[in-house]
Amino acid sequence: MKKESCDAVVDQILAHYEHRPSALIAVMQDVQAQYRYLPAEAIEQIAEGLGISVAKAYSVATFYENFSLEAKGKHIIRICDGTACHVRRSIPILEALRRELGVSEKKKTTDDMLFTLETVSCLGACGLAPVMTLDDKVHPAMTPEKALALIDEIRKEESADA
Repeated sequence: MKKESCDAVVDQILAHYEHRPSALIAVMQDVQAQYRYLPAEAIEQIAEGLGISVAKAYSVATFYENFSLEAKGKHIIRICDGTACHVRRSIPILEALRRELGVSEKKKTTDDMLFTLETVSCLGACGLAPVMTLDDKVHPAMTPEKALALIDEIRKEESADA
């Protein structure tokens, strides 16, 4: 990402919120929606634009789990590993996806930046366990085979769009 493009995008978002410090979370959400994460340059620009310390901006960015300081893939996959999903075998789904995507617990995003695979403690759909979300769409009663089929479907769509 070019610094100039980050500057312009963040400036526009800050202006939308009239540079109000109370809008810090909303500003960060909008910036993350643009880049799929919060770039360091953007956090510094947000702090300056809102008249707050960079430390305060970082403390908010690291406190809330929905903010990411690392670039994420175009498609976000979340596997629930809460109690209901875990006992209904969410781990084999996670392992199958990790193998297929070439990611791990530490390396969550594919090299082509197409997918990010995350585990979450609960997706709030325990009656549908095991549950996976793909771009915030809930996929209930998931199996490793169904999960891999969804990945294949996305890859075909991406190839057709290219």
